[in-house]
Amino acid sequence: MHTYTDERTTAEQTLWRRLSARDSLLRRLDWPLLLAALGLTAIGAALVYSATRGRADLTGGDPYFFLLRHATNITIGLVLAAFVVWIGNTRIRDAAPLLYVLSVVLTALVLTPVGSTVNGSQRWIEVGGGFAFQPSELVKVAVILAMAALFAARAEADDRLTPTGRTVVQALLIAGVPTVFILLTPDLGQTMGMAVIALGVLTASGAHRGWILGLLGTGLAGALLVWQGGLLDEYQLNRIAAFANPALDPAGVGYNTNQARIAIGAGGLTGTGLFEGPQTTGQFVPEQHTDFIFTVAGEELGFVGAGLIVALLGVVLWRALRIARDAGDLYGTVVAAGIVSWLAFQSFENMGMSLGIMPVTGLPLPFLSYGGSSMFAVWVAVGLLQSIHLRSRLLARS
Repeated sequence: MHTYTDERTTAEQTLWRRLSARDSLLRRLDWPLLLAALGLTAIGAALVYSATRGRADLTGGDPYFFLLRHATNITIGLVLAAFVVWIGNTRIRDAAPLLYVLSVVLTALVLTPVGSTVNGSQRWIEVGGGFAFQPSELVKVAVILAMAALFAARAEADDRLTPTGRTVVQALLIAGVPTVFILLTPDLGQTMGMAVIALGVLTASGAHRGWILGLLGTGLAGALLVWQGGLLDEYQLNRIAAFANPALDPAGVGYNTNQARIAIGAGGLTGTGLFEGPQTTGQFVPEQHTDFIFTVAGEELGFVGAGLIVALLGVVLWRALRIARDAGDLYGTVVAAGIVSWLAFQSFENMGMSLGIMPVTGLPLPFLSYGGSSMFAVWVAVGLLQSIHLRSRLLARS
């Protein structure tokens, strides 16, 4: 029997055959998006090197230790992005259920003896050779793809723009299952990120605003339940207390945020110069190459350099929104919108905690923070956006 899926697959194969020439593919990429992402990644590499080159306690005396590992992560991320563009939207959409199940299983494994604990949270799986990955970073991509595939399939089958209540509930379950595992690790930052992704995807899917308001209300109620139910560890409660009262225990729980603000404030307009930041070279800011990478930019590159980072992140989000608008199908729109929600929230939270306007949660700054899992995830996201962009341009020309 002839189905819409058969039609979609055949049409996509025909369109992608037109891109057999490599230069034709390169010309059709969204270059502002790609260049902005590459610019952020290059800046991040310089900042990671600045934050770690003097940390003999972490590097074993090799100032290039973290830089080389970071460069390896970047290379893998770029390869993953190219692979996503090469295989195309249709194959990724068809593989969404399998990718989702695999990512949920890995997220659940973190709670078993397989998982390892870092800084009070059991978030990692060791893979040997000193390498580890964080499934909660990769599960965000899988959840976006699975929710988008569900909404698109129901819309195509029912020939309607607004998803039914049953479809919305199914989509929320897709997001909810891994979110529960993430909360149990416990990882409050990633939990909030998953909630924001679900909200963004629901909004882009055309769900009735009652569902949107209901999700917001449920999120607030859930936050109160987590707070009152003792589901947070003591260090997380201390972080929230320090955020609410910056003067609380400046040598203890408030130390990170106080030192972060001092570093950023010391940068002034143009900064102290790359590799010349007193707070950075003096190693006063903990976790500076990961959670607090923005403080290196604020101190050594100043307001101008930090502003450039914000501007480049803005370009990434702007292009992603344009791709969502011009996608040409619900699946592409929802995937792009989910990515925008994820990157926007994570960027704001990370920079906000360095500035003291958001609680410390441990979320990395996209494209800049050291960490393979985060780098792989954000470059897969770029690959997905480019794939959606290429398909929309081909459809517009056909």
